[in-house]
Amino acid sequence: MIQKNLLENPHWYAIHTRSRHEHKVKKQFEKKNIVHFLPLVEKLRYWKDRKKLVSFPLFPGYIFGYFPLMDKLKILTTVGVVQIVGFHEGPVPIPEEQISAIQRMITSGLKYDPIPYFKEGQRVRVKRGPLAGIEGILMEKRRKFRMVISVDLIQQSAAMEIDAADVEPIS
Repeated sequence: MIQKNLLENPHWYAIHTRSRHEHKVKKQFEKKNIVHFLPLVEKLRYWKDRKKLVSFPLFPGYIFGYFPLMDKLKILTTVGVVQIVGFHEGPVPIPEEQISAIQRMITSGLKYDPIPYFKEGQRVRVKRGPLAGIEGILMEKRRKFRMVISVDLIQQSAAMEIDAADVEPIS
């Protein structure tokens, strides 16, 4: 059952969009006066005759909305919206601190890039560099990522520091 607080008071929610519909949903939210946030990242793209800075969603397939759940029909009837992200019980709000941290990161002027979401202990594969193709387990040590490569047969392991952007999760 949805709490009365969530129904009447606005909270931040992640809204899953159809592929490449984030900007279209953003424009429709503006027309509907729905408070929203679409974090973007600029990347240099090259064509045969030119190069250009192009804005892409930081989290492809998602836009954030700030609204009370009693307004969820306004969200769900927006063309390009798939669903409000949640569990079986319904949509789940995103903590204000997480949205605020992303907003501060974007306005900081510092360089940022999207990276895959990793959990400590997850199996990963190196996707570039001299170790491309090697698989291991991602660990964290003193705020740095380490990849553990194991030889199961002899139950021995070795670890190395690695940039999280250089690995991908193994499904």
